[in-house]
Order: sequence, then C-alpha cells, then structure tokens
Amino acid sequence: MAKVVGIGGVFLLARDADALRAWYEEALGIEFDGDSGVRFNQVVDNAGLVFNLVPHSSTYIGEPERQSAMINFLVRDLDGMVERLAELDVLTEPIDDEPSGRFSWAIDPEGNRFKLWGPPSN
Repeated sequence: MAKVVGIGGVFLLARDADALRAWYEEALGIEFDGDSGVRFNQVVDNAGLVFNLVPHSSTYIGEPERQSAMINFLVRDLDGMVERLAELDVLTEPIDDEPSGRFSWAIDPEGNRFKLWGPPSN
C-alpha cells in the first residue's frame, strides 16, 4: 500500500523572506543556501520528526487565527541557545524539563512561534 514515510520539507510564508532568513541565520545559526533553504541531517538517534494535529483553539502553536503550524528545532545546547536569543533581545519561555527532553519557545520577527528542543541525554 502507498503511504507517507516522512516529511520532505517545511516551508513558511514570510512577508520579508530575505530579512527573516537573515534573522534565523543570526539568531539560530541556520545557514541557508539561498532560496533553496537548508537541509538538516538527523543528528540524534531515535529522534524522528514528529507530525501531530492540535485543536484549532489551542495556543500551543501560536495565535490560532494567525499561525497554523509550528517548527520544533532540535538544538545541541538549549541553555546556550536561550542565552544567545536573550543577547539578541528575543524573549524565550522558561526551559521546561520533561522526560522526552528540554524545551523552550520563542517568536521570530514575523510573529511565528517556534519550539527549541534539547533531547534527553541517555
């Protein structure tokens, strides 16, 4: 039977794609390849990409009338990333320690809420 076996890409609309690309490069260290974006290679064993559906009324992803998807970025040093964002005056939510890892959230300059995930150390 034909079925989906993974996610091939994530695409966001941006009012100013060049400026937002530059912000992600500076704030999160993501190195874009021009308009082609960036290809991430999985760097953590058994940390497959999650696809889930959230009720429309939830603010977990962001403001329901404004944002319909959220990116969860995998980071090696969550504390360092949160410190880096603070240096850039980006507000982050307090780090949440869970059995599945450590999490924080922030909002990019265009209002897109995103999650930062530091996987659990085994």
